[in-house]
Amino acid sequence: MNEAQRNECPSLAPSYVAALFVQHDGCYSELEIVDLWPEDRDARLYNGPYPVVAHPPCQRYGNLGVANYARWGGEHNRPLNDGGCFAAALAAVNCWGGVVEHPAFSMAWPVYNLERPPKNVWGRSGVGWVCEVWQSAYGHRARKRTWLYYRGNSEPPELDWSRPNGTHQVGFQDQRGKERNKPTLSKHEANATPPKFMDELIRLALHSAT
Repeated sequence: MNEAQRNECPSLAPSYVAALFVQHDGCYSELEIVDLWPEDRDARLYNGPYPVVAHPPCQRYGNLGVANYARWGGEHNRPLNDGGCFAAALAAVNCWGGVVEHPAFSMAWPVYNLERPPKNVWGRSGVGWVCEVWQSAYGHRARKRTWLYYRGNSEPPELDWSRPNGTHQVGFQDQRGKERNKPTLSKHEANATPPKFMDELIRLALHSAT
C-alpha cells in the first residue's frame, strides 16, 4: 500500500484494537477493548477501523516448513503458502496502524521486502519500523526470538530489549548433547503469547494511533 492509499483510510479509533489471526479462546478473548478475529472470522477480510495486533500463521515461513514440504509434499505444505495471511496482516497494519508479529528469521521478511531488524533498537523499514525482541523478557519460559513490524502516526516506543535465556526450549531436542538441552515446552505453551507481551503489543497498536 502506498502513501496515497494510506491517506484514503479513515481516521484511526484509538480506544480499541483488532487482534487478527488469534485463538478464539486465547489471551485476547476476554479483553473488552479487543475486536477479536479468530480463524472462523477470517482476518484476511479485516477492513478497519481499529489499529491492529496481527499474529499471522508462521508455519510456512520457517525451516520446519521447508523440511515438512520436502518430506510430505502437498500444496498445503508449500513454503510461503499461507493463503495470503501475512500479506493481509501487513496491509492492515499499513492502513490502520499497529504491529505484525512473526518468529525471528521468518522468510516473510525478505519476501515482503522488510529490513532485517537491528539489535536492541527499532530500525526503519520502508514506511514502517522493525525490531527483534525476546519473549522471555515478557515471561515466556523459552527465549522465543520474535520480529515485529510497526507502523503508526508516531515513532514506536522503546521495548524491553533484555534477552533472558529462558529455562525451556521450543521444538525437539537438538544434537548437542543432553547437558546442552533444556526441557521442551508443549506446543500449546510454545505458541502461546505471554500476557505481558500481549499487553506490550496492544500498547504498540494504541500508540500507533496517537
